Amino acid sequence: MTDFLTLTDLQSAILTLCVVAGMFIMFLREVYPTEVVALIGMSLLLVTGVLSYDDAVATLSNPAPWTIAAMFIIVGALVRTGALNELTQVVERQAQINPARAIGGALVFVAFASAIMNNTPLVVVMIPVFVQLSRSLGTSASKLLIPLSYAAIVGGTMTLLGTSTNLLVDGVARAQGLEPFSILEITPIGLVVVAWTFTYLYFFSNRLLPDRTSMANMLSDRSKMRFFSEAVIPKDSNLIGRQATDVRLFKREGVRLIDVVRGDTSLRYDLDAVILQQRDRVILRTAMSEILSLQATPELRRVDQVSAVETTTVEVLITPNCNMVGRRLGSLRLRRRYAVYTLAVHRRDTNINQKMNDIVVKVGDTLLLEGAPEDIQRLSNDMNLGDVSRPSERAFRRPKAPIAILTLIFVVALAALNVAPILLLAVVGVAVVLMTGCIDADEAFGHVDGRLLTLIFAMLGVGAALQSSGAVALIADTISPVMTVLPPFFIVLSVYLLSSILTELVSNNAVAVVMTPIAIGLASALGVDPRPLVVAVMVAASASFATPIGYQTNTLVYGPGGYKFSDFMKFGIPLNLTLAPVVSFVIPFIWPL
Repeated sequence: MTDFLTLTDLQSAILTLCVVAGMFIMFLREVYPTEVVALIGMSLLLVTGVLSYDDAVATLSNPAPWTIAAMFIIVGALVRTGALNELTQVVERQAQINPARAIGGALVFVAFASAIMNNTPLVVVMIPVFVQLSRSLGTSASKLLIPLSYAAIVGGTMTLLGTSTNLLVDGVARAQGLEPFSILEITPIGLVVVAWTFTYLYFFSNRLLPDRTSMANMLSDRSKMRFFSEAVIPKDSNLIGRQATDVRLFKREGVRLIDVVRGDTSLRYDLDAVILQQRDRVILRTAMSEILSLQATPELRRVDQVSAVETTTVEVLITPNCNMVGRRLGSLRLRRRYAVYTLAVHRRDTNINQKMNDIVVKVGDTLLLEGAPEDIQRLSNDMNLGDVSRPSERAFRRPKAPIAILTLIFVVALAALNVAPILLLAVVGVAVVLMTGCIDADEAFGHVDGRLLTLIFAMLGVGAALQSSGAVALIADTISPVMTVLPPFFIVLSVYLLSSILTELVSNNAVAVVMTPIAIGLASALGVDPRPLVVAVMVAASASFATPIGYQTNTLVYGPGGYKFSDFMKFGIPLNLTLAPVVSFVIPFIWPL
C-alpha cells in the first residue's frame, strides 16, 4: 500500500512539509478537532510511504504519552479523595480574613502545585474558589481567572512532570539521541519564568485585565428566588391561537416563558413560531408573587397546586472529562431526564440562547442551567459537571486522601533522585491508588484524556516523518547559514519566538513534537549543543498566554470569566514579548551552547 509512490529524498521532505503546513492550516480553521487533524496528517504520510509502518509503530514505545496517562490517573485520585478540595478550603478560610492576601497565596499554591501535577484538574477545582474570592473583594471574576490560568501554566515549567508538553519534548529528544532530562533539570529556568510572570501580574493585572460580567450574572439574578411553574391551556382559554411570545401575561415583570410542551414534545427552541393550542403545557419561570397571581388567571390552569418547584441558576463548566463533550445538547434530553433547562451556552465570548438543540458541547463551554437544586445535582453527578460559582459538594473518599498525596510525593521524589524512570514510578503509583481504592478503575480511566493521547501519538508519527524524510535537515541547512553569525542569545530567541507563535495558534503538544526535532537539527547544523534549544522549545510551547486556544487552562477560564478573545491578546502578548528575551538571555547561562 505504501509503495505506489517512488519519491526522492527531496520530494519526501517537501511532501512532509506540505502535509505539516496543511495540518497547521486545519488546526487554525478548526475544521476538525486537533486529534482528527493529526490522524489525517499521519495517515497521509503513511499512505504515501514517507512514514514507514515500522517507524509509526515505534512511536508507541515512546514513554512520554504513557507517563502522561499514568499521571492523569494519579491526579484523578487526588480529585476523587478530596485532597485538592481540602487545599481549596484553606484558601477559602484565608479569604474570610484577608481576601487580597488569599489571592496571592492561592496563585503561589497553584504555581507550585502545577509543578508536580496535571494543571487542568487543578484549575477546574480552583475556578469556583477564585470566583468566590472575587465576590469577597467586590470585583469581577475576570480580574482573577486569567491570572489563575497563567499561574498554572508557568508553574508547569518548573519540573519535567509539570506539563504533558515537557514530558513530550523530553520523549522526542530521547528518540533523537539526547540524554534524558531529569525531573528538576529545568527548575532554574522555570523559577525565572514564574518570577517574571508574577511580577507582570502584580503590576499590570488591574490595568490591563477587563472588568467583565460572567454569563450567569448577565442572564440571571441570584438574589431573587425563582420557581418553575407548569400550567395548561384550558379549552376555553383566550390564549388559544395566539403566538406564545406575544402573550402579555408571559411578559410581565418577574415572569419568563421557558418552554411550551405539546404532547411529549418540547417546542422551546422555536418559541417565536409557536401558536398556542388547547392542552399545551406552559413552563414559566416566576417569582413567588407571580405564582399566586397566575392561580387567579382564567386563561391558564395550574397542573396542580404544588407544581411550583423552587429553582436555582447554575453556571457549569465543560471540562475534558465531562460526559457531555462531543454530544449534541438536544440528544442529551436534559429536560426529560433531569427536569433541567439550558438557558444559554457561552462559547468564545458569545452567549448563545437560540437553536441550542444542535450545539455540540466542547471543552471550555459554559452552560447556564436552571432547575431544582436536587435535579441539577443529579445531572452534575451523572455528567461530571462543576459549578463555577462554588466548590463541589461531592462526596469524596477523604480517608484515602493521605494515600493519594503520598503516592504523588513518592513518584516525584524518587524520580527527582533518579531511582527509576518516571514511567515505571508512575505505573507503580497508578497500581497503588487503584489497589487501595482511592479511585475506581472506571473513574480512573475516565480521567485519562484519550483525545490528548491520540493527538500525541499521531503527532509523534508526524515528527518521525519529519526526521526520516529529511525535512528537518532541509530546514536546518536552509536557515543555519543565517543563524551562524548570531550570538547565542539570538539563536535561542529565534527558536523560542517561533515555538511561541505557533503555540498560540495551534496545539502546544503538536508544536512541541514538530519543533523539537527542528531545534535538534538546527543545533547539529550549527555545531552547538542542542539542549538549550530544546529547553527553549519546552518553555515556549508551555508558556502560552496570548490566546484562549493555545493552552487548555486558558480555554477553561474563557467562559467563566466572560472574556473576549481580544482580552487574552491584550494581556498575554506583552507578557509573551517580555518573557521571550528574559528566557533567551538566561538559558545560555544554564545550558551553554
